[in-house]
Amino acid sequence: MPEILELKRTATQVRRDIVRMVHQCKSGHPGGSLGCADFLTALYFEIMKLDTNFKMDGIGEDLFFLSNGHISPVFYSVLARRGYFDIKELGTFRHLNSRLQGHPTTHEGLPGIRVASGSLGQGISVAVGAALAKKMNADERWVFALTGDGELQEGQNWEAILYAGAKKVDNLIVAVDWNDCQIDGTTQEVCDLGDLEAKFKAFGWEVLKMNGNVVDDVLFTITEAQLKSKKGKPIVILMKTQMGFG
Repeated sequence: MPEILELKRTATQVRRDIVRMVHQCKSGHPGGSLGCADFLTALYFEIMKLDTNFKMDGIGEDLFFLSNGHISPVFYSVLARRGYFDIKELGTFRHLNSRLQGHPTTHEGLPGIRVASGSLGQGISVAVGAALAKKMNADERWVFALTGDGELQEGQNWEAILYAGAKKVDNLIVAVDWNDCQIDGTTQEVCDLGDLEAKFKAFGWEVLKMNGNVVDDVLFTITEAQLKSKKGKPIVILMKTQMGFG
């Protein structure tokens, strides 16, 4: 249990960072960031094989792509706490000429960022391409991605989801931040997503569910996803979270 307690402490510190960053610049998206703190902490501090001596190709490493880029505060905090760059740089969030803009970008060379994710709906496509590259290079590591539930209203997602199922991209694990909220209201009010589990299964994916705000469940489910992967199907984890959790 010591590692669970340490992960919980780290996630709490990440939440402090998020609140401080967004409050300091009076701008940003704290709700989804706080809701995903446990997931990203578990991924970066326990699950993924990483090299903080950052290289864009990521050969021999697990890769992560943040599709819902507006929750950049949690991503920046986790990267800094994991050792990709100095924690002090978090104080520059959304400042003019900062490397830590509202949506992650690559042109400033921030370690840990492999794709710009300002426009929603593109992350799964990028993750599919990265996963296929690993297969072609006989690289046995995994590709992870996080997307939002409201983001799944974007059509490009479903092209990527169809392709990944059809081409058996089975080294790919996608998590959906399933908090039922988007900027204009609930997902049901804006454009109801229907039965996400049935949709992913129909596209040839293995579907798991978890509580994204319980660290023990996050660790167990991602480990289960890895065990179920590489058997002909991509994996999706429908991750129930609460906006602003903690």
